[in-house]
Amino acid sequence: MKKIKIIAFLLIGTAFLFSSCEDLEEEPDFTTAENFFTNPEQLEIGVNGVYDVLGYAGEWFNHFYNRYVFECQVGYQVGWEKGPLNFQNGIVDPSDIYIDAYWKQSYDAINSANTVIESADKLLAEGSTDDDLVRRVQAEAKFLRSFFYFNLIRYFDDVPFTDKRVVNDEVRPTNENGKVKVIAMMNTDLTAIADVLPAAYGGGDVGRATKWAALTLLMKGQLLDEDWTGALATAQNIVDNSGITLYDNFSHNFEVAFENQGERIFEAQVSSAVAASETNNHHAHFVPADMPTDQGGVGWHWLYGTKDFRMQYDDSDLRIPGTFLESYPTKTLGRRSDGTWPMVTWSENAEFTLTTGLVGIVAGKEADDYTQDELIFGRPHNKKWFEFGTSESWEDEEKNIVYLRYADVLLGHSEAANESNTGDPYFGINAVRERAGLSELSGLSPSALRDAIVNERVLEFAFEQETYPELKRKSTFGGNPDYLGDYIQRFIDTYGLQRQLKARDYVLPIPLVELLNNSNVEQHDVWK
Repeated sequence: MKKIKIIAFLLIGTAFLFSSCEDLEEEPDFTTAENFFTNPEQLEIGVNGVYDVLGYAGEWFNHFYNRYVFECQVGYQVGWEKGPLNFQNGIVDPSDIYIDAYWKQSYDAINSANTVIESADKLLAEGSTDDDLVRRVQAEAKFLRSFFYFNLIRYFDDVPFTDKRVVNDEVRPTNENGKVKVIAMMNTDLTAIADVLPAAYGGGDVGRATKWAALTLLMKGQLLDEDWTGALATAQNIVDNSGITLYDNFSHNFEVAFENQGERIFEAQVSSAVAASETNNHHAHFVPADMPTDQGGVGWHWLYGTKDFRMQYDDSDLRIPGTFLESYPTKTLGRRSDGTWPMVTWSENAEFTLTTGLVGIVAGKEADDYTQDELIFGRPHNKKWFEFGTSESWEDEEKNIVYLRYADVLLGHSEAANESNTGDPYFGINAVRERAGLSELSGLSPSALRDAIVNERVLEFAFEQETYPELKRKSTFGGNPDYLGDYIQRFIDTYGLQRQLKARDYVLPIPLVELLNNSNVEQHDVWK
């Protein structure tokens, strides 16, 4: 998919706005699902539009962007722009623009997927020119529907549920038992489509949802549902039959040269070289503010990790070079006499602050006169979505957004085995730790191993916007365990925040606009 120009469709109600990457000689037509999806090829164009929502999709507050704002609730990833700043300070409300954007994008994608699914049923009933393609595209749409629903219930718990195409505002689904309904749909659909989707693709179809993507998402839903036996069986199926293994080098998970292969099970396709609309704005938000423009220092520099979180990694952890920028060129001092930029290196001895502005070395002498010991910085910059050597435009990005990785399967395997007291609970976590260069675990109590698995998830998936929903899944406000509460309280105490841990930190509110427009939706009790 990355090698072709993806034609994006936005399916809202009965109308679709068609836009291709090519110049149009005529004004775009508005057309209905009934008269457009008349063959398998058109159906495939429709599902391409649903995939598009996973990336930039022409929206500044896009799907992944909104998730890294939500992630700041935990306090290991922080920022100084209003969104991250509000969430890290616990200032969230139902009228929040990021929540509203995320909700709308998710339901637009779900409605689009429902339209493709229903249109596929019609094509199959009437007889198509390629039933196999229709079934595969329908399976892709069911995967994407599950993906967007799953990433709603992880944040919002009970959400409005419908598996039918909505064509007008008279259809107002309730959110009563919405989480249960989503899990039931995921179990049914993902199990079925795993027998339809191919194990791998070739050519221009590389990047579409595979059998293993469906099963990985199924496992994650089973973990959320605490179906430990089911999750263990699903994880074991992937381990035994997929042929997928961990990269020797953790960093390959986030390098352009290794996209759509190996342990990278599912990812959104990004390439400004293929089409301007297929870029993203993630590099621009994580790049250091003092990096020279000609080295890739383009953007707004809003997000970074905390020093306290960076110090949680063992010094020997091989994930550090793939997770954090350890060094980069700085423009703070100007160029050296030989025309090069001075290189700064991360140090635990350097200053760190949550506030905006440059932090690190202070200009006071010529660049040539600084020793390397003086060229240090203390702000833990995220390397996973950073691109060295980009042009002087933030829009020139090539890194895909990785949503599902094999390490997730391995840690899910250990979690399910530990919680069900079945199988080998050390198999998965020790494989992940071995790749990280860490010692194997053994002889832990179930509760101690649970703690270790949660901690390993946090370190493995830092900055991938998985930490808040994963800690939330394993926590209860005021309960035991309360991993989310422990992280938030540690952040509050370490940096002296005027914030109090509260029940509202454990679920995002239903957007106000949804409550105003749908009388069948009820706000969460803690948000009333």
